[in-house]
Amino acid sequence: LHMSEQEDDAPKQSQIPGNQRPPTAEELEIMDEMIMKMSKASIIELSNAVRRSLRVVSSPRFFVRIVELMDLASDEVEKKRLSTFVENLSTSLNAVLSNAELQLDERAQELESVVKAAAEPDSGEFLVPLTQERVQAMREAMMKVEPECLDEGFLSTVDMWMNKSHKDGMDGMVGILQKVLQLYAGLKVSRERKELSKLVGAAVTGNNPDDAKKEDEGDDASQLLEKLLAMDTDLWGAELSENADLSKALTIEVQRTMEAVVLGMENGSMAQKVIAEYLRELVTRIETVTSPAP
Repeated sequence: LHMSEQEDDAPKQSQIPGNQRPPTAEELEIMDEMIMKMSKASIIELSNAVRRSLRVVSSPRFFVRIVELMDLASDEVEKKRLSTFVENLSTSLNAVLSNAELQLDERAQELESVVKAAAEPDSGEFLVPLTQERVQAMREAMMKVEPECLDEGFLSTVDMWMNKSHKDGMDGMVGILQKVLQLYAGLKVSRERKELSKLVGAAVTGNNPDDAKKEDEGDDASQLLEKLLAMDTDLWGAELSENADLSKALTIEVQRTMEAVVLGMENGSMAQKVIAEYLRELVTRIETVTSPAP
């Protein structure tokens, strides 16, 4: 999630973690699974799948992988199915991208409202590093954005702005956009945790999740995690040090959250990558606090 300093070399591609390197064996396996499922889908199902994983399926690497699978296929029927899939995918992509351009304009306005909150209210200048007041203002601005608008289009817009800012040498804006990703991840995870808690409570009681009352705040580790999700990542170290006795329970809580939230997301989506990176960083910070000094 770009919590470390940016490299000096100009980026060649995306600034979202996981989009800047060749795919790993695990990612190739996920890609193969996506190709198999999507190649067997109807046109309507394919269009929906393309919208959910636009960044992945529109990448040249995804099409290269389809060709690789065609070359590996020994069955002519399989080769034909994949060949037809390429044609259908291209058609669906063209249709989705036409609508995506309009959506990105809307997402750009929403991202702009969050970024503007990082500016000093008196001068309108962006002073980096941001003060805690500005970070909190950004979070409040993001909370005003409709949850359904914090989607792949929003993350794609952040990625594009970050990439351009890096190329233009605007390191301060890159840092602000990194903060946007961190705030997005914390807010998204917190909302998903609350929704899952409601569903679990409803399953136990037999009530409608929408009718569920405020759930119990949970144990100390759960409360601490919620506090961390709502704060600036720059403050994690101090908070974790003050609650070092909860480190083991907190690690378990984070791992449970990763299993419930991250694994439930669309494979290969930008949201999955950003949130997985965010939670992995939190685990690393916890381990730093608990590891003995050299």
